[in-house]
Amino acid sequence: MTLRFYDTASAEVRNFVPIVDGEVSLYYCGATVQGMPHVGHIRSAIAFDQLTRWLEYRGLRVTVVRNVTDIDDKILAKSEASFAPDFSPEAGEVPREEWWALAYRYEREFLKAYDTLGVSRPTYEPRATGHIPEMHALIQQLIERGHAYPALDDSGDVYFDVRSWDKYGALTRQNIDDMQAAPDADPRGKKDPRDFALWKGSKEGEPATAGWASPWGAGRPGWHLECSAMVTKYLGTEFDIHGGGLDLRFPHHENEMAQSQAAGHPFANFWMHNGMVTYQGEKMSKSIGNTISPAEMLELGSPRVVRYYLGQAHYRSVLDYRPTSLQEAAAAVERIEGFISRAVRALSSDGTYSFATYGQVPEAFERAMDDDLNVPQALAVLHDTVRSGNTALTEDRLEDARQALHHVHDMLRVLGLNAVEGSDAAATREAEALGVLVEAQLAARAAARAEKDWAASDAIRDTLNQAGVVVEDGPDGATWSLKRD
Repeated sequence: MTLRFYDTASAEVRNFVPIVDGEVSLYYCGATVQGMPHVGHIRSAIAFDQLTRWLEYRGLRVTVVRNVTDIDDKILAKSEASFAPDFSPEAGEVPREEWWALAYRYEREFLKAYDTLGVSRPTYEPRATGHIPEMHALIQQLIERGHAYPALDDSGDVYFDVRSWDKYGALTRQNIDDMQAAPDADPRGKKDPRDFALWKGSKEGEPATAGWASPWGAGRPGWHLECSAMVTKYLGTEFDIHGGGLDLRFPHHENEMAQSQAAGHPFANFWMHNGMVTYQGEKMSKSIGNTISPAEMLELGSPRVVRYYLGQAHYRSVLDYRPTSLQEAAAAVERIEGFISRAVRALSSDGTYSFATYGQVPEAFERAMDDDLNVPQALAVLHDTVRSGNTALTEDRLEDARQALHHVHDMLRVLGLNAVEGSDAAATREAEALGVLVEAQLAARAAARAEKDWAASDAIRDTLNQAGVVVEDGPDGATWSLKRD
């Protein structure tokens, strides 16, 4: 077994060897809970869920930490707007809402979306507001090492001195002089406009609940500092993988790496970033109206279909959404479910079917997933197995069909496609119940045809068609399938 992943820091695919034999420590950036989850959030979560599942399949014990940023300028701004006299709530929003209530409400929305789409719960999900002492300690380390300083304007801010760290820009391979100013605080108190905030002093008019006492005055943490403090608390100063969306590489992850390494921490051994989601080749933007939310996707397709779509591309590539995308994903899912349903009916006589836990996926599937989590190639293996399984059923080679069914089930487990809508039940109880009912109707139809009662035969076929079941007559009798949307 040789696992290989692309490391953003080195810009190459490298062999992955865990720091601790048999264990993997994974941290990926979760949500800043200022609004409803968007498809970028969910795609990222699905990508790292697939990574986790594959590492576990390979026999590794994975500790996953995914943070929640529950204090942020945008959270405060949205809360403040909710108290304005002319506030007009957006769909689903609540007027006159404290920032901490707003953040918690959206945190629950993220959790609901993750659960709906089968994203496994992390080992731990820390909130930024619960780790203020750890952040203070990290800031103090950086000040003592000469890499941070209190603001020059007595604002209570504390900044990271980017020019004090000669490796600044290494993650994204940028020259510091070509970078834009950091927009996270007023530049008046900075030595260099590119210096970024580690601590933000409280400002007039901000709620008292949004400030914490510190050696530099009341305030709140900077965004980048939060992740460094949380990941090192739970995974240590050196850990295996740091992940997140490609949009976080700069400035967030660049700043995380700089402040952590400047504090003397080796930090992440691998940096892994998933690609963005576009709309017909263009960046999604509310201003031009070309966005689609996870909730809107779930109105167009089942959770399994939405997860299939969001997880089908290579994690590093752009995933382009088109109006037909979910229809295509639904057709692919139907082919898989159709085979499972057909195989379960053929292989079980008592209405149940038992699957082993993580049997053996095909070697081609293993090679694809070992090679930088190549899900498109892995899905090709999955669909090839479905085709060969259907052929085996048609030719009455039941043992070959049984092996294909188990392979398909295990591949679905690895990809997380059995984690939505109770996939095991769909493959057994629901599929079997549907099969028994349809087969009974087909038997009645065959009896009517034998008696040349064409009216009764047509009535049964019409009833099945209205229920979404397509009946096709062939030389070996009638077969059925579920109608596509």
